[in-house]
This record gives sequence, C-alpha cells and structure tokens, in this order.
Amino acid sequence: MASQIQEKSQISHESGRDTRELRIGFVGAGFIADFHLKAFAQVRNAVIAGVFSPRGDARESFASKVDAAELGPCRAHATLKDIVSSEDLDALWILSPNDTRLEVMRALADARSSARSSIRYVECEKPLARSLAEAEEMVALAKKARVLTGYLENQLFSTAVERGKEIIWRRAVPSGGRPYLARAAEEHSGPHKPWFWTPERQGGGVLSDMMCHSVEVGRFLLTDPAASRQSLKLLSAQATTANLKWTPERVKRELLRAGFSNEESSIEHVAEDFARGVLIFEDEFGARLIVEATTSWAYVGPGLRIDLTVMGPEYSMEFGSLQTGLRMFLGRKISGAEGEDLVEKQNAEQGLMPVIDDEPSLYGYVNENRHFVDSFRKGREPIETFADGLEVVRIIMALYKSAESGATVHLRDDGLDDYVPAVTRAS
Repeated sequence: MASQIQEKSQISHESGRDTRELRIGFVGAGFIADFHLKAFAQVRNAVIAGVFSPRGDARESFASKVDAAELGPCRAHATLKDIVSSEDLDALWILSPNDTRLEVMRALADARSSARSSIRYVECEKPLARSLAEAEEMVALAKKARVLTGYLENQLFSTAVERGKEIIWRRAVPSGGRPYLARAAEEHSGPHKPWFWTPERQGGGVLSDMMCHSVEVGRFLLTDPAASRQSLKLLSAQATTANLKWTPERVKRELLRAGFSNEESSIEHVAEDFARGVLIFEDEFGARLIVEATTSWAYVGPGLRIDLTVMGPEYSMEFGSLQTGLRMFLGRKISGAEGEDLVEKQNAEQGLMPVIDDEPSLYGYVNENRHFVDSFRKGREPIETFADGLEVVRIIMALYKSAESGATVHLRDDGLDDYVPAVTRAS
C-alpha cells in the first residue's frame, strides 16, 4: 500500500512547484476528522494517506471510510511515532483532543530532527493549545521541525463569511469607510464527548472551545483584505462566564444516556457553559474597533447556531446558519432514532426543522481544506498559521483572566505568559 501512495503523489516543497496529490495523515479519527473527511470529497489534489488514533477500532474504521470514499488508499498507523516518522506523507492534520496536540508536535519535531519523516506541512485544529505557554511551544516546535503550518479555523472559510467580507470591502468600504463592529455568536446544546467537559483536558469550557471561533472570525471580518491580521492591535478584553445549564449531575445523566461508562461520565468539575466577551482593537491608523462574542453550550433550539454581524458607516452584513433556504416539517406521527441528519447538534426529530444541505461547505471545511492543500502544494504560507492560533490563545487567556478578576484586562500589561484559567486550576 505504501508503494501505491508513493506512486500517486510527489511534492516538491523546495521548488514550490505544483506536482501531484498532497499526501495527508490524520492524527485523530473522531467527530472533527469525519467533518474533514466529508470536506475532502470536494477538494482536489489531495489524498488522505494515513490515520492514527490510540483506539485500534477507530483508526481501522476511519481508514476503511477513507478508502470507501476513494480518498485513499489510507494506512492505519498503530502508533504516533509510526505516523510522524512516515516517509509516505507530506502533511499532518492534527485533529486529536486538545491535551494531545503538544505530544504530537513533540513527536514530529523529534522525527524531523532525526531525518525520519517526510512531513513538511502541519495543520492543527482550533484551539492551538490550552494555554499561552503551550501555544508558544507549539510554534517553537514547528520552527524546530522546519515545517510550514496552518491553523484550522473553519469559520473564516465559510462560504457566507468569504462572500460577505469580499462584498463589504469591495463595495461598501471605499465610499462608506471601514467596518468598526463585528458580532459573533455560536451556540449549541452541549458537547457529545466526556473530554470536552473536563477542563484540564480541554483547557477550559465553552470559552476555550467555541469563542476561539468567534474572536478569530470577528478579527478576520474587521481586517482590511490588503493587510495582515497583525494590523489590528488588541488593546483590552472584558469577559463574563457562567454555569447556567450544565451541572455535574446533568452532564453525567446525558453522557450515560449516550452510552458512556459511569467512570467516563463522572466529571467532578464541569467547565463553564456560557461566555460573553468584548474585545477592543486599534487598526494601523488608530481607529478603534470592537468584536463582541457570545458562546454557549446552554442553547435550546434546532441545533448548532452561528450568527454573525458586521457594521460600518452606512452598511451592515448579517448571517444566520439556521436561517436556511431548506426546511422540513415532520409531524407527530413521524418517528425515528435520534441523530444529526438535518443539522449539527440536532435537538429534535419532529416539527419544523432547518436543514443544512451541505454542512462542510457552509461551515467552511471545504474551502478551508482547499486553501491549505493549494498553499502547501505551492510551498507557500497559508492565510492562517500557528502564529494566528497563538494570538487567538492569547485573546482567550485575556478573556478568562478578565472573567476571573471581574475587571478589564489591558494587553499592555497582561501578565498572561503563565496564566491558566481558574476552571482548569480548580480541576
């Protein structure tokens, strides 16, 4: 199988030339890996050539799904060392739980320094790390390994976000002036897996898990397309967090109902399920800009809800993921098993339901993977790198510190280098 993959693909990073398919290895075979697999059905010039998960059944099942989708052949690697040392891969997509990502980068850096790996490109799912210290080490390890990096923040690549930003900056800004306010909200009813509820594994709660989306998409929408995101300087952060819906008892009950063991479902310290943040930025000309973000695991509705608003002089943009063109009504006599066949984090099987006909595209996974594959095949840096992931972690830590202290955090004297969120310390 390895020789088949070798024949299918050859990348010339040094020359920067387009050659054949980018050979990608997935570390992780769970929920987010499945989303990326669905997205790759619409991405050219790439194969998912390998996968590693510590669970043998998961990696074998995922490799079979890749082959069935004709996106392979995909080899199931038995160990982390095996996949990072592979000579049949060009790129690594880190899609494993938050507390494992540093281990993956350390293993890759070691393999690269020993000349035991052909991997030259690395992607990491959001958030990049659980703390600023971890994020800085991720960046340092990438430099040590001499790899180009990408930060997988799918909302930036949403079809609605890309189209909306293009129209605003092309049509509205030249005569009306730059946008000054971005509002971003993402909410659903709560995570499916126990590790999301465990602060020391996840790095916090909903603020860490979902506000990383909101702050980055807000920062992206307010940034001039001709400028880097570093052109926006964060001045201050203010946040509030709360536990509104989910108690340890409720979490345990829902996880047991989902089929997890009593041990897996018993979580002593449940992370926050609501977070609200206000970020004040300054652009390169001294203009003040604001990002307002709201995230929650306490939302009651059809399923995952993403709402985005951008406002500027004489114009605005709005997007709501549940305001779909396709809706379905299922009456009380229509019954079926619980699932997510209509919308992610689906909460009902009957009634009037929004239907998202192409979730990988709407949420940005297709354009995201298309952009990173194209960038890496050309040997160029993508628009989202580990440096952006590091900045997002810095913002998240500032918001956590503000929520803990009850005061605005001013970034000129942030003291964030060694900061760990209170919910993580308590656990």
